[in-house]
Amino acid sequence: MKNQLAGTGVLLRLALRRDRVMMPVWVLVTTLMLVSMPGSLGSVYATAAERARIAASMNVNSSMRALYGPVFGDSLGGLTAWRAGVYGAVLAAAMSLIIVVRHTREEEETGRQELLSAAMVGRRAPLTAALLAALVANACVALLVTGGLAGQGAPGAVALGLAVAATGTFFACTAAIAAQLTESARAAKGIAAAVLGAAFVLKAAGDAGTGGGRSALTWSSPLGWVENVRAFAAERWWVLLLFVAAVAAQTGAAYVLAGRRDLGMSFLPSRPGPAEGRLGTAGALAWRLQRGSVLGWSAGFLIAGVVFGGMADGAADLVGDNDRTREIIERMGGQGAQGGSGALTDAFLATMAGMFGMVAALYAVSSVLRLAGEESGQRAEPLLANAVGRLRWAGGHLAVAFGGSALILLLAGLGLGIGHGREPGAAIGATLAQLPAVWLIGALAALLHGAVPQYAAAAWAVAGGALALGWVGPALNLPQAVLNLSPFAHLPRLPGAQDLDAAPLLALTALAVALTAAGLGALRRRDMIA
Repeated sequence: MKNQLAGTGVLLRLALRRDRVMMPVWVLVTTLMLVSMPGSLGSVYATAAERARIAASMNVNSSMRALYGPVFGDSLGGLTAWRAGVYGAVLAAAMSLIIVVRHTREEEETGRQELLSAAMVGRRAPLTAALLAALVANACVALLVTGGLAGQGAPGAVALGLAVAATGTFFACTAAIAAQLTESARAAKGIAAAVLGAAFVLKAAGDAGTGGGRSALTWSSPLGWVENVRAFAAERWWVLLLFVAAVAAQTGAAYVLAGRRDLGMSFLPSRPGPAEGRLGTAGALAWRLQRGSVLGWSAGFLIAGVVFGGMADGAADLVGDNDRTREIIERMGGQGAQGGSGALTDAFLATMAGMFGMVAALYAVSSVLRLAGEESGQRAEPLLANAVGRLRWAGGHLAVAFGGSALILLLAGLGLGIGHGREPGAAIGATLAQLPAVWLIGALAALLHGAVPQYAAAAWAVAGGALALGWVGPALNLPQAVLNLSPFAHLPRLPGAQDLDAAPLLALTALAVALTAAGLGALRRRDMIA
């Protein structure tokens, strides 16, 4: 076994060096979201009576329980664990699965692992190094969260930090198993992300049906374990043992699977496709490569739309007479929040439409950067050696990226309308109004890939920054000038806007077209990635 782990330390240092930018950004974003929450919640619910009232109203509101979970403590620390604990865990999980797949399956897919394995590198060293890299990142999250929230109560801060880090480690191990099952890094990330999405749905369904986190569905989800740790509310330390057992079981399974396959192989090999017919064009090939991603995002957005649409009518009851909460919803979702429960419902739907748009930007970046994966994996060069021009090749993937963005937002709007029980036209219009901003971020990714491919991954930072500004910015009462850095801040807030100004939509669309054209022009002139 010792020989099978040879070179683990060297590979770990290599992984940390390669992720020296990405990993700190993920850690800091996750940490800041959690440690900034007491301050923002304190400005909304300034007195103990207000905090007790919101806790009581949340625990009887099934829609809001599905979104955030039950409230176990009405202190600022307890409300922080309720409001952001699970979402911090989701961020840690996403970070971890990306790290593990990046340093396992992606290395094999590009052929770099084969070169490394020719040296003194043990069979299980790459997997061990990847898991250790994810563990280092999650340990940093745990330490920073604990330190940042210690003022709210040391035991609760430790419990929340450990719960978030344990969730990240859990999904790092899930990604390690997925990396053994598939031949492509994209498929491995998709499997791990699907497990994460299923965990959230199980937790939400359990919390909606039963209060107090007691549902069997809640306990079947690792995200449900996070809330049942009950940070800042008579902590249940034994729940963390569930993470320990699950991590141990998954790690063992990943090592067994890794030892039973050849380098570069998998247990679910890709099905070879026809070389002609429906794959006779570059666009058809792009669709074949990305159709699984499009269909997965489409199903997720439709289901999420139905769930959030069903929560809309509970928004007015949750807000009550709290002017600060009304102000936050107004800044996030619409200008009619002072007009009664109907206006609040429209503002809530507009907020959800904006959130769908910001998440759709992540899809757009992922789809556009498939170009970079095809290029760095040396799969584009043989294709371009035939009668396929660079613009046709890139255009096929961009069509899937921009067309797929429109499809998933349309389905999200349809889901909102169905869930809310009213004519879906207004909700569909609200989600489709997000398209110009989504396309702009996708176009920026295309420009970066075409002009400076080595920095194309910076498009993730742009999409993540827009998401952070839209989700956390209003709650933190950031200046409007800061919020305006996001293209989503310039879109009309539908439904509920009194006057629809088409100028921002047209301007953002025109800018997206210009950036895409510039990116294609740069791609046409530069050398392909070796």
